[in-house]
Amino acid sequence: MKKKAVVLLSGGLDSTTCLAMATSQGYACHALSVSYGQRHDAELKAADRIARQYQVVSHQHIHINLDALGGSALTDRNIAVPENTDAGDTIPVTYVPARNTLLLSMALGMAETLEAWDIFIGVNAVDYSGYPDCRPEFISAFTELARLATRAGVEGKHAFTIHTPLISMSKSEIIRAGIMLGVDYAQTVSCYQADAEGRACGRCDACRLRKQGFSASGVPDPTRYQ
Repeated sequence: MKKKAVVLLSGGLDSTTCLAMATSQGYACHALSVSYGQRHDAELKAADRIARQYQVVSHQHIHINLDALGGSALTDRNIAVPENTDAGDTIPVTYVPARNTLLLSMALGMAETLEAWDIFIGVNAVDYSGYPDCRPEFISAFTELARLATRAGVEGKHAFTIHTPLISMSKSEIIRAGIMLGVDYAQTVSCYQADAEGRACGRCDACRLRKQGFSASGVPDPTRYQ
């Protein structure tokens, strides 16, 4: 019997590559997509397409209202998404407070219910926007939390493993790895402010990193732009 894994699937480039990797490693994948009050649902529609393509065992959708908290350009329409800027030393306004903590917590609850001891998340600490919850230190701390905060962990019967296969890869390396696994990146949406048809703006930080990744990898960029 295949080992079960929960894979956080946003519909973007990184999470789709992560799902492809988990599938290639022989896991029976259960996808989890979260609507957290982001500006658009194009990415979530992409997640639906991708989950069907990879024939995941199940695909759960959860909604939380991080837009009620605000504090991020991705959830508060009164805060403009930065365009044509390079990531600096400061954490950008596109950082969503506590997002990955909440996403991993929901994935952990789903995993314990399914008795799936492996969780995949496509965080990256190389070509990224400087978010604190994408770093190895955060993943290490959350793994310890999983041990302390679950029945499986407290009883010592099972240990959860948080897989971050992309964490030390550049965007171009991620793309090349995905191409080797047959990922169709035309199906993914990464843009912070994609339109209703899923077309990318080409100007935000996510688009900039994605463009640079395809250019550096030598792979034609299949992104649909506005």
